[in-house]
Parts: sequence; C-alpha cells; structure tokens
Amino acid sequence: MIRVILPYHLSNLARVGREVTVAVAEPASISAVLDALEAQFPQLQGTLRDYATRQRRAFIRFFAVGRDLSHDPPDAPLPPEIVTGAEPLRIVGAMAGG
Repeated sequence: MIRVILPYHLSNLARVGREVTVAVAEPASISAVLDALEAQFPQLQGTLRDYATRQRRAFIRFFAVGRDLSHDPPDAPLPPEIVTGAEPLRIVGAMAGG
C-alpha cells in the first residue's frame, strides 16, 4: 500500500482525510499511483493530470523523501521508502502569483 498525502482541496473533493492509501502493483510509479487514485476516487479524474494527454497539470507537484519528483518520467520507479509505506508520496498544489 502506498500512502498519499493530498492537498486540502483534493481531499475535500474526494471527501477523504488528507492521507489515503492505494494499492499499486510493482513496479510502483507516479503514473500507477495516479491510476489507482483515480480508480478509487473517480472525482479526482482530471484534477491531477490532463484527461487527453495524461500529463501532470502545471500546478501539481509530487514530493517524496525530500525530493521533487514532478519532472521525473511518470513511469519511473518510486523510491523504496514510498513503496514500503515508510514515507508518503506528497501531492502539492503549487502557487503562483506576484
């Protein structure tokens, strides 16, 4: 089970707590986690990645074990700490403005 921490607006939309768990087959990747999240919480479809291209939305970021994984390939294996559940994958809604 992979632990995922959602930003407030997405946990509110999905009507869940800030941390959820999803089952992901090996090799676990961000793409696999997003597939599992969207399957378990259909109301999140289209919020994290584009419907057509399946690319990460511009203001969504992924962090794990002190690293920004946002620009890693979506099918790159996740760090072992995430796969074992020792650490969560954090999804963060980035902010912009001046």
